Amino acid sequence: MARMTLDRIKASRPKIDRARIDATTEEDIVRHMREDGEDPNAVPGRFTEDLPPALIRERMGMTQVEFAGALGIPVATLRNWEQGRVRIDPAARALFRIVSRDPKRALKALNPSQPYGE
Repeated sequence: MARMTLDRIKASRPKIDRARIDATTEEDIVRHMREDGEDPNAVPGRFTEDLPPALIRERMGMTQVEFAGALGIPVATLRNWEQGRVRIDPAARALFRIVSRDPKRALKALNPSQPYGE
């Protein structure tokens, strides 16, 4: 596949057939789910909204340097995640979910020698 410049990507039109999307019926969706091996009658799974790392960090009253140090990651990595330059990988996303739910225990588990909120 040939590489495209950013200008060409921005100038290209998306290949979305809106008429076809609008013509899709509920029966079509159920059929597609069955074809994909899904149960159309299954109860949807629970959605867990992930908090952005910057919000977690700010709620904890920590700087980027402090937060990155507590998590054991490079500050540049945290900055890239917070500024949206790099997608957060699933393992880090899970870590942020744990830290957001119980920050003191999570940080204590990551770095037992530090007195986080004792």
